[in-house]
Parts: sequence; structure tokens; C-alpha cells
Amino acid sequence: MNEPALRALCARIPALDPAVAARTQALLDGKTKPRRSLGRLEELACRVAAIRGEDAPALGDKAMVVMAADHGVAEEGVSAYPQEVTAQMLLNFARGGAAINVLARQAGARVVVVDMGVREPLAGAPPEIRARRVGPGTQNFTRGPAMSREQALEAIGAGAAIAEELAASGVGLVGIGEMGIGNTTSASALTALLTGAAPEEVTGRGTGIDDAGLRRKVDAIRRGLALHRPGGDALSALAQLGGFEIAGLAGVVLGAAAARVPVIADGFIAGVAALCAARIEPRAAACLLPSHRSVEVGHRLVLQALELRPLFDLELRLGEGTGAALAMGLVESSLRILHEMATFAAAGVSDTGR
Repeated sequence: MNEPALRALCARIPALDPAVAARTQALLDGKTKPRRSLGRLEELACRVAAIRGEDAPALGDKAMVVMAADHGVAEEGVSAYPQEVTAQMLLNFARGGAAINVLARQAGARVVVVDMGVREPLAGAPPEIRARRVGPGTQNFTRGPAMSREQALEAIGAGAAIAEELAASGVGLVGIGEMGIGNTTSASALTALLTGAAPEEVTGRGTGIDDAGLRRKVDAIRRGLALHRPGGDALSALAQLGGFEIAGLAGVVLGAAAARVPVIADGFIAGVAALCAARIEPRAAACLLPSHRSVEVGHRLVLQALELRPLFDLELRLGEGTGAALAMGLVESSLRILHEMATFAAAGVSDTGR
């Protein structure tokens, strides 16, 4: 993807029509219940309807897109785990043995596993892993840009193409998740840049680092911000501080938004990818559905910047898309209420009109 192609993709993203949501709410108001008594579940159905552009949309198939890549900033001792874990977990996803696989099976969602750039190519990788490698991991952003602008565009394009392919195959709901040793450091740096918050306000313990590791992590982010100070646009920020999987997931959001497919963002890192997409094209923000509030401290600011209120808080911090997979059940419930619950007239129940 080049910049004209990105602009063309963004131009295809529609603004949502609030009249669609209003008509969906009217349908819900006719169900056998007090008005608005299902609270945010009704809000969720209305949001999905507006994204789809249909008063009573069918759910369609569900898919989780899980992207993985390595980060050069891991050289700074910012993670409790060695970098080879990224590739090992990619294989675990492909074999169906990770938490996201368990929760996706429960939600009835397929899992699309994508290698966006683990450090070492996976020899004999199973076909379940899609190779969209932009490079062998990013560079260390404390010493130079994490990637080139062209690589950021390539990653965005790969994600957008996957989203468009899924939409064409009948997928009506996409969740996004990630894996990458060092990626909470990249996500924290992007959050600091995009929100203006100080590094220590947006940086958590990620994989469980100790106090010394947390100090190294904050220091690495501070040095990265001082070195780059990108010009403010999200594409530059992704190139300077991001990860291939973060840029790829931003592309998934943009591609899904262009296809009118709702996207459930998982936790902190997926949320940062969604925020980057929304900064590239503000209309993309409207396709996002809230998932959960992560334990990672920066996630609160990301949610605020996206103007999203999470559906639940289970103190999750795993990533992989686990929170998004759990939220799929709530989205399905909201649409089942819309389609399957009886109306007052059909059930012969008196309606007070309140």
C-alpha cells in the first residue's frame, strides 16, 4: 500500500447515520420489556446496526484476527520473557492451544493468525499461519525509527486486505488481538505521543516485569520520544515507535470500517492500534465496539481518546484478543434480542408505552 491507496481506503469509510440507530431502538422499544431495561445491551445493538447500515442486521460469521511481530526495543530489557516466545506462541495459536483459541471456539469465531514479522522466519510453518512479514521485527526505537514509513504502509495494507477478505466471505464481526514481546513498550510510547501523557503515566508492567524492569521501560520510552518527536500524524508515529502487528491491526480497523464491519478491540495494544486507525481516519472510530478495560495503566487513556466505555473489567492483561472474544458473546446477545424477542403485539402483552 502507498499513501494514495491509503487515502482511497479512508475515503471509502462512511459516516454513520444516527437515524439507523434510532430505528433500531424503536424496534427494541417494541419488545416485551420496559423501555431501555436492557441498558447497554440495547446500545450495543443500535451501534452495530448503525455500523452495518441496517435497522436489524444479522450477525454473520465472526473472526478474530491475531497478529504477531517482534520489537527491537526488547533489547532494552523491557520484558520478562525472551523474544523467541513470540514465534513459539504463534505456533501455539496455529495449533489451537492458546487462551484465544479456547475463547474463540466458545464464541464460534474463526481465528486468523498472521505473522507480521517475528524475528526468525518460521521454518515449515503450518498453513494456519498467514505470512505477511514486513521484516524480521522492528528496529530499536531508542536508536532510530522502528520502521520506515513504507513499511508502516505495507503493514497497514496487509491488515486492510485481510479485513476486506473476511467481509467478502460473510464475516460480520471482527475482533483484533496481538502477540509480540516488547509490544507494550511500543504501545505505551505511542500512547504517550498520541495523548500527550507522560511516559510514566502510560507504562505498566506488561508481562510482569519487576521495579527495575519498569524503570528501564519508562526510560526507553522517554528516550524514544526525545529522539523522534514525530510530526504528529499517526502514520509517522507508527513508523517511529510502532510495531508491525500494531500497524497491521490499524489496517484491519480501516479495512473493516470501509466494509461496514464492526471491530471489537481487545486490550491495551489492540486499543492503541485502533487509536492509530482513528487518528489516520476519524470516521473509522465509529466502527469500534468496546471490549474490556485492561490492567495496563495506559489503556484508560486510550479508551478516553477513543471515547469508548468498556463493556467489562475482568482485570485482564493477556492480550491475544481474549477480551474481544469474550465481548463477542455480548454482541451476539444484543442482536438475538433484536431478532428473537417477541413484541408486545405478537405476544399479546399490554404495552404502557413508557
